[in-house]
Amino acid sequence: MVFSSSVFLFLFLPIVLITYFVAPKRLKNFVLLVASLFFYAWGEPKFVFIMIISIIVNYIFGIVVDLNRNNRLKIKLILGSMVFINLLILGIFKYMNFIIENINSILDTSLSNPNIPLPIGISFFTFQAMSYVIDVYRKDGSVQRNPFNLALYISLFPQLIAGPIVRYQTVAAQINSRVSDLPRILYGIKRFIIGLGKKMILANNCGFVADQVFSQSTNDMSLGIAWIGIIAYTLQIYFDFSAYSDMAIGLGKIFGFDFLENFNYPYISKSVTEFWRRWHISLGSWFRDYLYIPLGGNRKGQLITYRNLFIVWLATGIWHGASWTFIAWGLYYGALIMLEKAFLGNLLQKIPRIFQHVYTLVLVMIGWVFFRSETFSYAFSYIGVMFGLHGNEIWDIDAQFYFFQYGIILMIAIFGATPILSKIFEMIEVRSQHSMIMRIVGRDIGIPSFIFIVFLISISYTIANTFNPFIYFRF
Repeated sequence: MVFSSSVFLFLFLPIVLITYFVAPKRLKNFVLLVASLFFYAWGEPKFVFIMIISIIVNYIFGIVVDLNRNNRLKIKLILGSMVFINLLILGIFKYMNFIIENINSILDTSLSNPNIPLPIGISFFTFQAMSYVIDVYRKDGSVQRNPFNLALYISLFPQLIAGPIVRYQTVAAQINSRVSDLPRILYGIKRFIIGLGKKMILANNCGFVADQVFSQSTNDMSLGIAWIGIIAYTLQIYFDFSAYSDMAIGLGKIFGFDFLENFNYPYISKSVTEFWRRWHISLGSWFRDYLYIPLGGNRKGQLITYRNLFIVWLATGIWHGASWTFIAWGLYYGALIMLEKAFLGNLLQKIPRIFQHVYTLVLVMIGWVFFRSETFSYAFSYIGVMFGLHGNEIWDIDAQFYFFQYGIILMIAIFGATPILSKIFEMIEVRSQHSMIMRIVGRDIGIPSFIFIVFLISISYTIANTFNPFIYFRF
């Protein structure tokens, strides 16, 4: 089920909200758990059993870890087994097809490919399950002896499919006791509508342009259409993914959960390192706290630091998908961050900020070419067209068409990828405290009217488009 679908907006969500707020306090978690399992099972019911197996396995590991935390030798074996089993489940369903294809290609064998389907969001709920056991071991959260409460944490539908990755320590207390008051509910509704608008108005329109351009042969592209295509995809993936995070955070607020932010205007970054502090924050912090720091972080010398960065970025690429282009994409960023750590970061600080932004955006867009392309040959050819290396014409009729037909929506998206609108809202809120006119015109009329218009436009798109999947569903 998709947040931006008519079924979710007009049937599932209203029923869940009414049932949840009518239910007595002792049954609220049960209502959310049933709703979450139904939400996940909507598309492919059989996949819900994979998630239930993950819940049972990690529930047992959590209790075993809590009972044996003082036995240093035993606890290492237990934690190692937990990581192995979770990664084994993830590996079978996400990477087995990829592994067999490559074995057949490299060794010229003919192993049968099982064509195992990919359960939606398996990377997200697997990482959440692992964080639960690790947080119990570190005493960052109490062991959950109620299996239904743990099942709720892992399966909670607002963030189940595409994040943010909610760590157990963040919501451990809220699973047992939380508040859903009017200010939280109103903020949650506003945040959800903003996310819905990002998805339906901006991401989908940018995605249409990107899909049209990337479906072309690079031999037929002009330099202009190549840049329009990658700019559109750069905007699409940001608004698509951040939209889901906004809707998840908004829904969480309505039900009394405080999920951490997942994006912080990444396209205003002045370095690749800063970009990754602002992009998919929950994944970056997960790898930092559960992989990079346990490996030694930057505490054991430069060589070990670079080794750890290599491992983290290799893992980041693999996490995103079973494809060599994803692995290359992860290592590409790892190499850039190592260079910035070694010397490039100091050089960047000595040049004007505008060039720092240009440097970052160009490198990020090159990275998105690899992320979007299915093969290396297409990615390298596309990049070659972008920089005029293949002698393609500079501008053609296709570039002219997309520029004039979609230029306005792309400009709105570029504007929306900056914190300007947020700053305007903040200014209105601050000034409304000292001015009755600003309070009435700005806060009481202006902002609600803007949110309402976004909602109406988004709903019209939702009704017109029956299927609106999110890019990160496949991860």
